[in-house]
Amino acid sequence: MQGRQTEQMSAEYVGLDTWPDERALAAMLDAQSRGVAAVRNAFADISKAATLVADKIRGGGRLIYAGAGSSGLIAKLDAHELPSTFGIPHKQALALIAGGSGSFDRIDNKMEDSAPQAVADLAAVKAGPSDVVIGIAASGSTIYTCAALAEARRLGCATVGIACNDNAPIFKDVDVAIRLLSGPEVLAGSTRMAAGSAQKSALNLLSTLAAIKLGHVYDGMMVNMRAENEKLRERAAHIVARAAKVDLELARAKLVEAKFEPKIAILLAAGARDGAHAAQLLQQEQGNLRRALACLGAAAS
Repeated sequence: MQGRQTEQMSAEYVGLDTWPDERALAAMLDAQSRGVAAVRNAFADISKAATLVADKIRGGGRLIYAGAGSSGLIAKLDAHELPSTFGIPHKQALALIAGGSGSFDRIDNKMEDSAPQAVADLAAVKAGPSDVVIGIAASGSTIYTCAALAEARRLGCATVGIACNDNAPIFKDVDVAIRLLSGPEVLAGSTRMAAGSAQKSALNLLSTLAAIKLGHVYDGMMVNMRAENEKLRERAAHIVARAAKVDLELARAKLVEAKFEPKIAILLAAGARDGAHAAQLLQQEQGNLRRALACLGAAAS
């Protein structure tokens, strides 16, 4: 464990268990804030990774996260949110975790040391050159995650490694290395804290930037969200109204006509002849709403 900042004992927190509650809470929050701030230094590599993800998804491939313990859970949360937020199909956003799906309910720490399981998990989802595998491990040395990246590289996948220690083994088999140097934890080795906050922040940025590159964001709005309940349909209607510059009543009507697909509804509200025309514009512009609207405007002028 020597050399791993995430495992180091910090003299700053000696006596933590004797401190008043507010001082202890402030120390924990400050450490997590430093973890999130460390993400800024990784912007260039997060951008490279987001481009890889967007390119693979645009080509019909998949984003496949691989992790163990808290890192695996954080990755699963990000993958789980992408379909509803950005309309990315479930089959294109996967998360593998040491111990299998049961670890999402109860983490099986023993399986973190299983390289064969990582190889088997990638085989089970038929990972290949059309996919990008992102391995995430706070320490950067988790056997399952490192093995997953090594196997992904052998299979021809694009690879990204995310860790909170510099020169970590996880960076050996990757196209892009994202270093989140979050520093020592308030509780030495408890990487669900500062390192966990850094990892969650980094994945939020990475996947959202990928969605922007895919054309699923327009003027800060989720224009490819899935409007699957009343609350989300009302949110989608407001998005359509704002993006197409129409009133809310017309936006609601176009959303129904578009079968609750916001991009189609926006194009209909902006003057597309029908749903087929709107879909054709989007296909022509690889799903980018801004470019599709520009084509529609050019045709009308």
